[in-house]
Amino acid sequence: MEPQLLKHKAYDEPSVFRPENLLREARRQNEIEEGSVPPVCLLDPDGDIVRHLRRAGRAEIHPHWPGYHTTLYETTLEGRTIGLIGCAVGASFAVLVAEQLFAAGCELLLSVTSAGQIVPQGEPPYFVLIEEALRDEGTSHHYQPPSSYAALGSSLRDRLQGSFSEVPVPVRSGRSWTTDAPYRETETAIAAAREEGIMAVEMEAAALYAFAEARERPVACFAHVTNQMAVEEGDFEKGEADGVRDALALTTAATDACEDLLSTEQSTREQDPQ
Repeated sequence: MEPQLLKHKAYDEPSVFRPENLLREARRQNEIEEGSVPPVCLLDPDGDIVRHLRRAGRAEIHPHWPGYHTTLYETTLEGRTIGLIGCAVGASFAVLVAEQLFAAGCELLLSVTSAGQIVPQGEPPYFVLIEEALRDEGTSHHYQPPSSYAALGSSLRDRLQGSFSEVPVPVRSGRSWTTDAPYRETETAIAAAREEGIMAVEMEAAALYAFAEARERPVACFAHVTNQMAVEEGDFEKGEADGVRDALALTTAATDACEDLLSTEQSTREQDPQ
């Protein structure tokens, strides 16, 4: 019998409920003036980046963000304004926010999320540019027909490869496993992931990549491998300032690598506004 999750999925049919409409009503109800978000936005599921920047006085609330469920902050990295949303944990929440951000003017979305080590790439912490994500969650199946993996778009992949020499910790490339249930990472599931050559387990990338392909939006996801699932004490150490220095260096490098894409996106929108 076909699972209920896979029934009645008309992938080419538009949704009745649209992020633009939600944002319109949120602006009306909360008396928020119309305005765009920064072209580059970062999802920070752990919230460490946002908390660190706020404590340092480097993050301000964006005045035009109407999202019901989140607060959008903005900071400046190497002269560029970046939007940040913290604690959007899990596939469905991450995609809900991604839909809203692109509807509000985002042109490039990055995600840097903590991840557990599967196939070791050295001692944590380090980053993995997620090229493919195992679809062990529900949200991606609302955007793309069933398949084992969701993938980083080839255009972004080509831009990002070899762009991280200035990041203080290693940046690898490879596969992740996206799960909805982190406390069901059994020995059997881990062994199967290891057989697939999966480097890390996280909770957002497969859904974000399925959304990105369906909506033709540029999204790149990074796993910040910080732990070995706490099977021993002393795990989950991200490094200096909870890994914020390294994550911001990664964000800067990724943004620089996509500079020409941002220009192309902006030019396209100016010529053919939606």
